Amino acid sequence: MMIACTRSPPSSTPSLSPHSSSMPNSYGYRARTRDLFKRKFRQNGMASLKTFLTVFKVGDIVDVVADASQQKGMPHKFYHGKTGYVWNVTPRAVGVEITKTVGNRVLRKRISVRIEHVRQSKSRDAFLQRVKENDKQREAHKAGAPFVST
Repeated sequence: MMIACTRSPPSSTPSLSPHSSSMPNSYGYRARTRDLFKRKFRQNGMASLKTFLTVFKVGDIVDVVADASQQKGMPHKFYHGKTGYVWNVTPRAVGVEITKTVGNRVLRKRISVRIEHVRQSKSRDAFLQRVKENDKQREAHKAGAPFVST
């Protein structure tokens, strides 16, 4: 038994279905960032005043987190979630120095990012807490308490 295969004649216009192979891939500046830049649930809208009133100083450790509600001064998707040092401060933006691995090299990249896309990093808090605890233990040991190794 033979089954006839029915094919439609070739069309001069490409189909626009999502599974069509006629559409090229996009390699734009914000390509593949649909979920990356998405705001959290019920956190949509403009940034709070705390964002704009935060004071950044040269040498501060900051996290670069892109805010999708502000497109100006937004960092490239590579720098989203990265931590770096502030090297420049301007009225609306800060310069952040971040390390980037390219091949077998580690480059120091300097980017300018608006304040909405930067927040103070909490990465150093655990270290400072540990320093305080060690200082307390050192003082207690000098006073005569038994040494406790942590």
